[in-house]
Amino acid sequence: MAAGNIWKALFTLLLTLKSARELNCKSEMSFIKVDENSDFSFHNLPYGIFSTPGNARRRIGVAIGDQIVDLSAIKHLLTGPEVSQHRHVFDQPTLNAFMALGSSAWRETRALLQTLLRADEPTLRDNHELRGRAFVDQSAAVMHLPAEIGDYTDFYSSRDHATNVGIMFRGKDNALMPNWLRLPVGYHGRASSVVVSGTPIRRPQGQMRPDPAKPPVFGPSKQLDIELEMAFFVGPGNRLGEPIPIEKAHKHIFGMVLMNDWSARDIQAWEYVPLGPFLGKNFGTTISPWVVPMEALMPFVEPNTVQDPEPLPYLRHQDPYTFNINLFASIKGEGMKEATTICKSNFKYMYWTMKQQLAHHTVNGCNSRPGDLLASGTISGPDLESFGSMLELSWRGSKVIELAGGETRTFLKDGDEVTLTGYCEGRGYRVGFGSCQGKIIPALQK
Repeated sequence: MAAGNIWKALFTLLLTLKSARELNCKSEMSFIKVDENSDFSFHNLPYGIFSTPGNARRRIGVAIGDQIVDLSAIKHLLTGPEVSQHRHVFDQPTLNAFMALGSSAWRETRALLQTLLRADEPTLRDNHELRGRAFVDQSAAVMHLPAEIGDYTDFYSSRDHATNVGIMFRGKDNALMPNWLRLPVGYHGRASSVVVSGTPIRRPQGQMRPDPAKPPVFGPSKQLDIELEMAFFVGPGNRLGEPIPIEKAHKHIFGMVLMNDWSARDIQAWEYVPLGPFLGKNFGTTISPWVVPMEALMPFVEPNTVQDPEPLPYLRHQDPYTFNINLFASIKGEGMKEATTICKSNFKYMYWTMKQQLAHHTVNGCNSRPGDLLASGTISGPDLESFGSMLELSWRGSKVIELAGGETRTFLKDGDEVTLTGYCEGRGYRVGFGSCQGKIIPALQK
């Protein structure tokens, strides 16, 4: 290893160890006040893209408490041996260039930011002119998509969800298709319709066949649904024809967001044979604006689900890569005073890990690129309250979902506002994702 590379590795290791020690002492507290119930603790520091009414330029920010740190304003303070060579990435309007730098640059940046934000570190704390430029109230910011998403893939990796759907449509004896326990099933989604939290979702129109004895009809979907999901952004990609081996897959995973993959079940049911999801899915997919880095999630890692049968060798990994992330979905109807939580789930219910998803996605030589988005599929658990879609909660519309104020739903109505939230719970702090929100607006009239 070259001397320069050895120095970079040692510098990053020292910063990481220093930050780890400081997480266990008073000095880990930031000079920015953070409520213990805030998603954006000192332990989190997620990345996002924001602008402000007085400055329309899109900038890379880091969330802490109710504030955003503008990295373009403090990039000169990021003095690590690797990051200092690539400070230009913090002037970009997306995270793609930063994602492309790789895991050692991400670790170094995170360690430097934690040092700069400590309560006992004066460099940024005492520079009032710089603080005035660098910090923005989250309430004054407009959030944008974190990256330019070249490709988007949605997996189907929750066994409970796949089983529930299989029982509904094929019966208990044929719930899981023969390939489901052998590989991470997925489909290629539509990157152009991925939108940031807060973007309204228009009710889609399409062909449906509500009565199998009659011809199909055209009109607005009557079975508009949510899908409680999470997704990860790819960092460094791979060349066409060169798969990402599973033992290196984690180095290509930048961070995670919440996702609502809105679904028109009646359109989907008519169109999906023989080639799978199409117009019932591609009209809108909402993600949360803050990307939580994987390093912030590692304290909440859990053993992987036991997989039987054992996967083929290219999908096997012993290191844990399943995470204890509490997930919630709520609905607030038009005119309702409060939202109703309809689902409480957890990312730990996933059967296939993100490493397995990425390794499988590229095993045939498919190339991935920085900013590609790979989603989990609906995350359901074993109990009714953990079912991650209204399709399951209403059991295909056969029973109602109770909301506040005496209202009920089987599927979404116009004016319904759906909010997904999620967080990991530490001792006196959270590592959270903010919210993933969208409101249903009526279908376009002729």
